[in-house]
Order: sequence, then C-alpha cells, then structure tokens
Amino acid sequence: MPVELNRIIEQVCKEKGIDRTIIVKAVEEMMHSAARRTFGAERAIESRYNPDLGEVELFEVRTVVAQVTNSDTEMTLEDARHKFDPDAEVGDEILVKLDTATMGRIAAQVAKQNLIQHIRDAERHLIYNEFKDRKSEIVSGIVQRFERKNMIVNLGRTEAVLPEREQIPHERYRQGERIRALITLVELNERGLSIVLSRTSNEFLKKLFEQEVPEIYEGIVEIRLCAREPGGRAKVAVYSKDSNVDPVGACVGMRGTRVQAVVQELRGEKIDIVPWTDDQAELVCRALAPAKVSKVIIDEDEHAMEVIVPDDQLSLAIGKRGQNVRLAHQISGWKIDLRSESEAEEEARQARASLNAIPGIGDINAELLYQWGFRSAEQLAEASVETLAGVEGVSAQRAAQILEATRAHVAEKRRAQAEAKAQQAAASQAETDLSGTGVDAAAAEALANGADPSAAPANRSEVDTAAPGGASNQESEGNESADAGAKNA
Repeated sequence: MPVELNRIIEQVCKEKGIDRTIIVKAVEEMMHSAARRTFGAERAIESRYNPDLGEVELFEVRTVVAQVTNSDTEMTLEDARHKFDPDAEVGDEILVKLDTATMGRIAAQVAKQNLIQHIRDAERHLIYNEFKDRKSEIVSGIVQRFERKNMIVNLGRTEAVLPEREQIPHERYRQGERIRALITLVELNERGLSIVLSRTSNEFLKKLFEQEVPEIYEGIVEIRLCAREPGGRAKVAVYSKDSNVDPVGACVGMRGTRVQAVVQELRGEKIDIVPWTDDQAELVCRALAPAKVSKVIIDEDEHAMEVIVPDDQLSLAIGKRGQNVRLAHQISGWKIDLRSESEAEEEARQARASLNAIPGIGDINAELLYQWGFRSAEQLAEASVETLAGVEGVSAQRAAQILEATRAHVAEKRRAQAEAKAQQAAASQAETDLSGTGVDAAAAEALANGADPSAAPANRSEVDTAAPGGASNQESEGNESADAGAKNA
C-alpha cells in the first residue's frame, strides 16, 4: 500500500505536470472530507500525508480539560497522561489517530470525486498560468470538432475555440487538419478555462510577417499600420529605422517568397505593402495604390481629403465594391472623397459660375472665395463676416459688402424658384380640375396664367376635323371652275 500510493502520486504528477505538493494537498483534503462525512462534521479532524508510511493519517483534535463537557472534543487530564502524553497539562491539544478502515463505500466515493475535482482545478490553473502570458501569440493546433459554427481546436494540453466571427470568410477546414491562429483571450472563470483564437485580426497579420521577416523580428523594420478585409485584401504600412534597409523589399523577400508565405497562410488574401510616411496626403496616395492620384485637397477641420484621380483610374482607386478606398481610409484614418478629373472640373465650373453670378463680386474675389473653399452662393450666404474677412485679399468692409450682396442674391433666387414652383403647381392643379370637363391642357394653362379659357379651342378634335373639311370644299369649288372654263373654251 505505501509503495502503491507513492507510485500513483508520482504518476499523476508526471502525466498532468502538476507539482507534487499540490497532489499531496488534494489527497489530504480528500481524506479530510471523507472523515468528516464518516465521523461527523462537528468533530475537529486533521489529515496529514506520511510519505514514509505512504498513507494519509487522520487525527482527531481533543483539548485537555479538568472536567469533560463534550466527549467528542475534550478529554480529561488523567486520560491524556495515561494514554497519550505523560507531560500533558490542562489546555493542551492531543491528536488522536482515527482508524481509516471504518470509512464506508459512500465516503470513499465522495473522497474520490473530491480528489478528481481538485486535480482538475489544479490542472486548469496550471494551464491558465501557461497561456495567460501568451496572449497575442500565434499557436498551432488541430481541428477537433465544430460546435454551432464555432471551431474547437486542440492545442495539446487544452482546447481553444475559434468563433465564427473570427474565421476568415469562405475558409473551410476539416476535422483533423492543422490550423494556426492568434490567441486573443485567455480567461479563467467559474465555468472553467476559456481560450479564444482569431484569424481575422490585424495583429494576426502582423505576427505572420514577424515570423517570416527577420528584420521585423529584430526591430529594424516596423509595421506602423495595418488594415485588412479578411479573405479579400490587406494593406500594410512599413517603416525602416535603418536607411540602408528597404522596408518594402524586406517584407516582400527574394522573388516574393516572404510575402507569398503569408498569402498562402491566409488562403490567397492579397496584400499591398506601402512605405510609411508622416505626410498624411502622401500616405493616402500610397495607400490608394495601384491607382495614380492627380491632386489632393485637405480639409483639416473635417479631417477629410478630396482625392482627384484620372478618369481611367477612378474604378481602380475605388476597388472592388469600394474595397481599396475603405482600406486606404482605415490605414490613414482620414475621410476620403474620391472624384475623377472630369467630375472635379465640372463641379469647379459650376461653383465658379455660382459665385460669379453674385452681383458686384468680381472675378478675382470669386476665385479667391473658391480657393478658400466656398462652392456656391448658398454656402457663402451662410458664412459670417469674420470668416469672410479671413480670406486673403478680402478686407472686413469688402467682406460685409460681398455678404450683403450674396444674401440678397440668394434671397431673390429662392423667391424666383418659389414663384416658378407655385406656377407649376397651379397649372398642374388646374389641369387636374378641368380634366373631367373635356377642356384640354392648353385651356388649363391659359386659365392658370389668368387668360380667358374660351379663347382656346374647346375641343381639339373639332379643330382637326374642320381643317380637312374646309380643304375639301375649296378643292371641289376649284374643280367646278376648271370644268366650266374647259366647256367655254
């Protein structure tokens, strides 16, 4: 028995990788719970593992007293000196060894369950301590099974879950295949140990490049920003701390071997690598590659950029379903408004025409206002004198004059538009009211304009039939005259 228990403890420690003291403590607690169930919970019982004997000893703690009031927890001084310790004194605690053979089958079953639970908790804490510092690290595992579209991955000592939202779209794995993913969460709670993996995070792409590119691992090349649409396309902005090292070339590798290894791991996801720059406009131009950019207009207040590209480059800059411009927005952080050159020229022409239509503004002031960002008379009318006076070349007095003329022009324009709309609505209403009386649209329009509807033909069909009839009568009279003349001749 001693050899057997020692051997079992050593075997469990080796298989589970748990420290021996943890297993010994679990065995002691197991025997303690079984003893309390057998001898009673009110009794003070201690359990101690004796490695020499190879067994767990149970002791009942009793206090030496002059007069016993509770026989389960106390003993007389005479019994203590006679049976246990000749030097015992009142107030001492005596350990009385209990016979473990008296424990029954139920107590042994409870002890077994407690031991298993303690070992599982110890193993769970051990695994948690192993993985808690491995967050944001790539691990390799085997696809174990699928639960509600979530993938369960076997990592060896434990299992991890790859949720559906963290799986690359259209990527399929079979049971037993090996998979690599990034650890995003390691949590230990009442329900147990939870390890969550991801293949869609930007950090996963960075870690893949770190494994494939030694310069990134050594810190010479740094991935400043990364944006991706998993399964489609990704953009990576890289920077080199050494002027002699090309960051893009280092990531691409000889004949593209390094970047192709990453693409292969991501199942064909396209990757654009662009050099990082602190110039945000230039960064946006590089992020929109392979499209060529003609002009960039920056709006610092709105944190937006208007990017103008050649007409034949617009679709390339937008990308498939807007993918290219979305990734450029993510990697730069700026709102991007893409326009073709012809569209930008047409908008500029309309804006200049709207500003030039303001009475007394002049071509020079109109151009200054356009360059300042005003694109219509309506937009200019909403500005303040202080804002307008901030335009280079426009004084405060001139700004007040321009603003007064602009607001008058806009008010007159809106009044004319309202009158035209009212006339159109009146004509439409009049036509609707007279449609059932046989009066045609011309009469309805005359009525809407204030004219006499009786002056207009009441029925178009009568006019149409009268004209052919009149022509026929004239033609018959002419024929009769011709016949008479022939006879006279």
